[in-house]
Amino acid sequence: MFNTLQDRLAATFKNLRGKGRLSDADIDATCREIRIALLEADVALPAVKQFIERVRERAKGIEVSEALNPAQQVVKIVNEELVAILGGETRRIRFAKNPPTVIMLAGLQGTGKTTLAGKLGLWLKDKGHSPMLVAADLQRPNAVTQLQVVGRQAGVTVFAPERGNGVGDPVKVARDAVAEAKRKLYDVVVVDTAGRLGIDAELMRQAADIRDAVEPDETLFVVDAMIGQDAVATAQAFLDGVGFTGVVLSKLDGDARGGAALSVAQVTGRQVMF
Repeated sequence: MFNTLQDRLAATFKNLRGKGRLSDADIDATCREIRIALLEADVALPAVKQFIERVRERAKGIEVSEALNPAQQVVKIVNEELVAILGGETRRIRFAKNPPTVIMLAGLQGTGKTTLAGKLGLWLKDKGHSPMLVAADLQRPNAVTQLQVVGRQAGVTVFAPERGNGVGDPVKVARDAVAEAKRKLYDVVVVDTAGRLGIDAELMRQAADIRDAVEPDETLFVVDAMIGQDAVATAQAFLDGVGFTGVVLSKLDGDARGGAALSVAQVTGRQVMF
């Protein structure tokens, strides 16, 4: 997304060189290119509109300075607005004063929550923590087994229903896991929850019940970077139905254009943390 934006703006900025002040036409042309670049990157239209309005307002009346010409000042404005939306300095996980810290993962099926749980476990272990992964996804076939595999690969303990995949009460599993973590002195609990192929009432109710049972210190919404325009509706549904404190963007190493990052952060006001 950012490379596309940079390429599009480069041509526009050539026409701004040498000007002591930008005209409204110059600003409109620049904003039009920004708009096209963001839409091509699958940024949701409401997010694009809000972003363009802020850039347009700041760009009006900017004067040439000794350090920056008008084109460079517009680049600076665009960069600052992107940084502001995406959260500026990366916010790290907020750890509980009294362990264990509970981190709940939420999102649709196929977004990579289980894989993320393993990566978080490894990251936390490398930071000196004693994490426990919790298999509270009893909906998807083999989800428990998958978490046990990624946990074993990361060298992290996994708390799972004794009878295995698809059996048991996910709320009870999550609650029992936190109690087990307290007894055995694990200081971080990562709860992997069930997803669906789409938003439905049952998914939200189950996720909300788990949230109420374990009272997570962090709830991370995991979104597929390739979801594009659907990212906003999905994020808003989870924000309203479950609530979340941060966003994790998955599958950025694929062909994703990355617009989901800007869309979700802009509309929900939650920072992209990973």
